[in-house]
Amino acid sequence: MRRQPVRPPDGMIAARAAAAAANVGRLSPVPDPAAGAFFDVDNTIMRGASIYHFARGLAARKMFTSMDLAKMTWAQLFLRVRGTENAGHMATARETALAFVAGHKVTDIVGLCEEIYDETMADRIWEGTRELAQGHLDAGQRVWLVTATPMELAEILARRLGLTGALGTVAESIDGVYTGRLVGGLLHGPAKPAAIALLATREGLDLARCAAYSDSVNDLPMLELVGHPHAVNPDGELRAEARRRDWPVHDFRTGRRVAMIALPAAGAAGAVAGGLAAGVAVRKRRAGA
Repeated sequence: MRRQPVRPPDGMIAARAAAAAANVGRLSPVPDPAAGAFFDVDNTIMRGASIYHFARGLAARKMFTSMDLAKMTWAQLFLRVRGTENAGHMATARETALAFVAGHKVTDIVGLCEEIYDETMADRIWEGTRELAQGHLDAGQRVWLVTATPMELAEILARRLGLTGALGTVAESIDGVYTGRLVGGLLHGPAKPAAIALLATREGLDLARCAAYSDSVNDLPMLELVGHPHAVNPDGELRAEARRRDWPVHDFRTGRRVAMIALPAAGAAGAVAGGLAAGVAVRKRRAGA
């Protein structure tokens, strides 16, 4: 009997899709090409969930209902109070995330991402985290965002911040139109380090010399993958884990800045990146509803 091919896990499919979709700028030589940094987005690079602010912008343009936005608002409040991502909520998000863009042209949504970034996201960037990323760039290293946020939005965030590129959730499109399905699911949890490892192989990165930054204990697999993990605005569990492992902690929420070792210069031995809001269940507004 002919054996059926084994389908890879959804997380690995998502990781492969993210790594394959990642665009890497090559406008100038990189002095330290083997080192790099990976930054989570939500509550690490920016305050709040990027997909929520994107949805607010779409709601303002009447692309889905006020009830949908209310559900997202509740999910945001839940995350802020609990500080963790519920696995059941993430499973729901896996089936429904990005459904609201089904039937829309990719180019149209990208254009809206640009507008919405200017309107609701630009002033929510943590300046302290931006400085951490800039330190890697100044050291001649490459810097990527790694997020469950849709790839199109993640790439805009990376470009606006002057970073190298982004790994994000890939939404399926056919002939330039979104289907409302995801390629393998969300780039979340174990899918993040899998995507980073694939990118590192492609780009010749030495992960032992790379750094990763996140606010969430859910990103432990990503933080454990690199030689230089950092906690940024950490939830309680990640803060405890960082203390136990003696990882650097940066907290920009209260204006406090923990004393940190300096980022290495190019050529130095060491190299000093959550996701869709859990519970997000956004539906595309049905015509006539």
